[in-house]
Parts: sequence; structure tokens; C-alpha cells
Amino acid sequence: MTIRIEQQEAVNTAAPVAAVVDQKNKVGEVKEELVLDGGFVVPDKVVSSNGFAAPDINAFGNSFRNYNAENERQKTVENLYKQQHITQTLDFVKKMRAEYGKLDKAEMSVWECCELLNSVVDDSDPDLDEPQIQHLLQTAEAIRKDYPNEDWLHLTALIHDLGKILLLPQFGGLPQWAVVGDTYPLGCAFDESNVHHKYFAENPDSKNPAYTTKNGVYKEGCGLDSVYMSWGHDDYMYLVAKENKTTLPSPALFIVRYHSFYPLHRHGAYKQLMNKQDEEDIKWLHIFNKYDLYSKSKVHVDVDAVKPYYQSLIAKYFPGKKLRW
Repeated sequence: MTIRIEQQEAVNTAAPVAAVVDQKNKVGEVKEELVLDGGFVVPDKVVSSNGFAAPDINAFGNSFRNYNAENERQKTVENLYKQQHITQTLDFVKKMRAEYGKLDKAEMSVWECCELLNSVVDDSDPDLDEPQIQHLLQTAEAIRKDYPNEDWLHLTALIHDLGKILLLPQFGGLPQWAVVGDTYPLGCAFDESNVHHKYFAENPDSKNPAYTTKNGVYKEGCGLDSVYMSWGHDDYMYLVAKENKTTLPSPALFIVRYHSFYPLHRHGAYKQLMNKQDEEDIKWLHIFNKYDLYSKSKVHVDVDAVKPYYQSLIAKYFPGKKLRW
């Protein structure tokens, strides 16, 4: 599937593009765009022609994805990656995919899952400690402003992190290292671009010669669909969407499945495993990533104001009211 990527002109939509709620005072008027500064000044140099503002610093006053900043949250983040890199093996991933691929944990709508996710905070994220539903809506609304005609991309943004429900007791209460954080292939060498790479030295797979070459158990150009990725919310939500027969296009499923695969889409590692379809789909992931990363803010979206719009997209791209999870 080839999709032509163009910046689109803004058009009027039925629902407000972004209704912004200050944490202390509700703003009476509807804003044309989501304020993304998290309380910090947004430099003019990073404001796009479409109005999207990518701040230089996160809600903690550090640069985005800074894993070396000295603060308490960084200690939590590093410990998570230490546990992840030591514990996630190819055998572990195969077992998790088999268990959660059954989709026998619950039946609920996409929006019900969004509300359920409101109690989750991602310990791997050095940029924000807000409830996840706000991150989903901030990302979706920022994309909606710049790409008003790509409604599938708006919905993709809304659902991309729903797999984090794996942290909740009714879904197994998995530890954070088995749900969040950057993802990477298992069954081949751990590329040095992976965050906190040093901890892979304690991973049992690093002692298996079959898994320590550049391609490992895979063939060059095999396609990412043939690659076992570290287990987490990305792969789980991909399985949920696919098995519930979503009509979202291929790039949407690619974004859901690989949006945390930073070694690839940020550093270009593991590119030799991609096929032609991957090369097409990753173009949209590169677009999506800017919004996923830089729209994180302390400024909240008015959930009730935008809910009808996203419910209409859910009805359009997911054929059943209830999904198996």
C-alpha cells in the first residue's frame, strides 16, 4: 500500500479541533490549536507553518528523551530499562505473544479502554507523568490540526498506547518493563543505539551465538512482520486491532506496532530487516513520531468536547462495538 504524504490545508470539522482545559481554569473559548508548551516558552523557530509547536524542553525542564538528566524520575526510568534489558528474551516474547494473543482478558469498546487507561502512568517516559488519556488526546488533536483529512491518523493517535492496560490487574498486572519503554528485536544482536545498552550484557540471549550476529535468526529484507519485537503495549495493541478486524490502513497498524521502536525510526538501526512495505509505512511513522513526542504537555484537552468526534472514528474503523482484549 502506497500513500502519498502531503501537508494538507486546514478545513472546518464538526467538532472543535482542540478544546483546551487549564489545570486550574477552564478556558471558555475554543482554541484553534492545542497549546503544547507545558508552561514553558515555545521558541518561534520550532513552530511549523501549520501551527504545530514542538517545544525544546519537556514538562520537567529537560530536553526530550534525555535519559541522562539528573532527577528522581530518571532513576525510575533507568531502573525500568535495566530490568527490561536483562529479562526480555526471545523465549519470553514468544510466551507473551501466545498468552495475550488469545484476547481473552476482556470485552470492551475502544473508548471504554481509553477511560480505563486514565489510571496509568508510564514509568519509562522521562518527559511526562500525566494520565495516559491526556497523552492520547494531545497527540491526536495536534495531528488533527495539521492533517485534518487523515481521520485514520487521528484515530491511530488515540489508540496507539491503549496496550498499556497490560499494567492493570485485570490484564495480568504486568511489570512496567514488560509493557512500556523503547522496543527492539529479539533473536539478533542488540544494537548500541538502544537506550541504556549496557544492561543487555546480563541478558541470557547475549550469550547465545545464534542471537548475537547482526541479522541473527532473520534474513535480510525479511520484513518486520517476521521479527520478534520486545514485548509491550505496542505489539499487544497491534494484535488487538488486527484480530478484531479493524479497517485501519497498513500504515496505521505499523505505527501502533512500531511507534516505540526508536532504534529504527530515530537511529536507523535494524533497517536491513525491513521490506518494501515497511519502507512505505515508516514514512507515516516519522510524521506521527513528532506529535507523539512533542505534544506531551501539562495543558489538558477537554475530553467531553472531543469525545463525539473520536467515537465517530471508532465506529468507522472498528466494525463491532465491543472488542476482544
